[in-house]
Amino acid sequence: MAGERTALATWWSAGLMSHLRSGQVARVVYGSIVGLALVLTMEAHPPEEGRVAATLVATGLAVGLAELYSELIGLRARAGAGEEVGPLRIVIGDTVAVILGVAFPAVFFFASTAGLIETDTAFALAKWTGLGLIGAYSFLAARLTGAGHARSLVHAGGAAVIAAALIAFKALIH
Repeated sequence: MAGERTALATWWSAGLMSHLRSGQVARVVYGSIVGLALVLTMEAHPPEEGRVAATLVATGLAVGLAELYSELIGLRARAGAGEEVGPLRIVIGDTVAVILGVAFPAVFFFASTAGLIETDTAFALAKWTGLGLIGAYSFLAARLTGAGHARSLVHAGGAAVIAAALIAFKALIH
């Protein structure tokens, strides 16, 4: 049993490190910012929870597919210019990361639809987990570059300020 836990922890740690060193981090953060902006926009006059969740998923797909299409055109242009291009699986992985970044808050609205949490709670969780995710990725990215804890916290704080500014701006105009 302990050996299984150690193997699982090693697998999880290796997977996390691989993810953090990939281009997917930037795509998840990008998607999270889009998702956060969408949540903030819908909060002013919220449709029913199922529609919020569907809007987040549909927007995630639309933004992700736009990302995929533009990357494929870029790959063709670079290949046509004689440059070496990376494997298609990387582009697809990046696309999935954008989709998940945008659509992740839908989880809270599905929970609200199921009666597990209130709609206001779903909006609060969607906003603050988005801010937390953006800050956490910024902290981890700084740590991977060798920055100390203090400098990494400054990086995370700077990124979180952007998300908090979106939230504050929305609160001021409504």
